Amino acid sequence: MSFQEYLKYLTRLFVQYVETPKEERRRRKHPREAWSTRWFGAIPMSIKLFWRK
Repeated sequence: MSFQEYLKYLTRLFVQYVETPKEERRRRKHPREAWSTRWFGAIPMSIKLFWRK
């Protein structure tokens, strides 16, 4: 990929971002999962649920 193609790609992404309304951008944003789940999967969650009972 040449520099010009890359620049066109970045420009296109930027223009799409700017043209979308703020409300739609906020709706697209997904909350991040907890770091323990992200790194270790469902095991920490299952231990946490077991511990609470």
